[in-house]
Amino acid sequence: MVIKVLGSGCANCIRLEENTRTALKELGLDAEIVKVTGYADIVSYGVMSTPALVVDEKVVSYGKVLAPGTIKLLLKQ
Repeated sequence: MVIKVLGSGCANCIRLEENTRTALKELGLDAEIVKVTGYADIVSYGVMSTPALVVDEKVVSYGKVLAPGTIKLLLKQ
């Protein structure tokens, strides 16, 4: 599983990455987390507001910081 956090590196982007790591740990999943900070790369996903979360190349959230519990629900799908 590859999870991408799209964003410029702002506080919300960092918090989304931390929450994602927490969710993965609580689920006992191993995944690669990639930070995508380039504007062109972010736009290529059709995302106009960050932070965004991409799981296996599918955008699952954008424009908000998800709580670890919500991320866990998305990862179970």
